[in-house]
Amino acid sequence: MLYERYPALQSCKDSIEEALQLLIETYRNGGKVLVCGNGGSAADSEHIVGELMKGFMSKRPVTDERIPEALRAELQGALPAISLPSQVSLLSAYANDVSPDMVYAQLVYGYGKPEDLLIALSTSGNSKNVVKAVEVANRLGMKTIAMTGMAESQLSALSTVTVRVPETETYKVQELHLPVYHYLCAGVEKTLF
Repeated sequence: MLYERYPALQSCKDSIEEALQLLIETYRNGGKVLVCGNGGSAADSEHIVGELMKGFMSKRPVTDERIPEALRAELQGALPAISLPSQVSLLSAYANDVSPDMVYAQLVYGYGKPEDLLIALSTSGNSKNVVKAVEVANRLGMKTIAMTGMAESQLSALSTVTVRVPETETYKVQELHLPVYHYLCAGVEKTLF
């Protein structure tokens, strides 16, 4: 359905499907997802985490016997994910005290484990703080998914998988990132729930 509604995404179908498999593998191996980006991509980071941490296309019933039934009825199955831009106090302190280019790298270093996955959003693929986060994730043995525009970039050279949507203008790239990450979130949810 994604490729019927957005035929332009046919050009990056292989990388989208590979990204979906990485997400599924991460959760099957007990990992979590970290997400980062700047500006509109920071908002997309929050959006992605919202789709993963609660029901997106389905209700995701909780069957965990440790939780009393009355509470389970009000909970939904979660796919662990953290939006790095939401750490405002730490981000601003680190940018002021150490380096703005290293804010996401510090969070990846603090939160990341080898079984985890980093989703790095950058319309240019060259955002310094996002590139540094991927560099640290790679050193920690994490897998990485970059979502960028169509140009080759630092992220496309560094990431495990890069979804290069076929646009170059920032807002047009972001318009195509949305259906891609909705597809990824729906796909992992359908597989695991």
